[in-house]
Amino acid sequence: MIINYVNHTDKDTKEEQKLINKIFKQFRHRKDIFSIIFVSNEEIKNINREYRNIDKITDVISFAYNDNDIDNIYADDEIGDIFICLDRAYEQAIEYGHSKEREVGFLAVHGYLHLKGYDHMTLEDEKEMFSLQEKILEKVGLIR
Repeated sequence: MIINYVNHTDKDTKEEQKLINKIFKQFRHRKDIFSIIFVSNEEIKNINREYRNIDKITDVISFAYNDNDIDNIYADDEIGDIFICLDRAYEQAIEYGHSKEREVGFLAVHGYLHLKGYDHMTLEDEKEMFSLQEKILEKVGLIR
């Protein structure tokens, strides 16, 4: 597994990257390649507005390459991009009463599972996805 990190914020993201690498060591046998882009409130709001027609800040947005890859221009192992808004993640950690690490880890795993085809459009799909998220996070001690 290869994770490419891009930081579009004024924050030092070394600790977040270290945490995410620790979480995804569970999947080291996979050949997935994806990017995690740390963004500001303004940038995620612009992305959300442009691609989802929702004019508000959100915490994470994933773009799976295979969703619209009609011409198969990406390598088989390249699965997509995950945009994480750190300011929103830190706010949510306070709102939910858990650590910043738990929230950033949750958002990274949530985004990754979307890249792998999981969704939460139905109650059944939501139960499956959220159960898997919790199992992944529990393995590295990121519990609620």
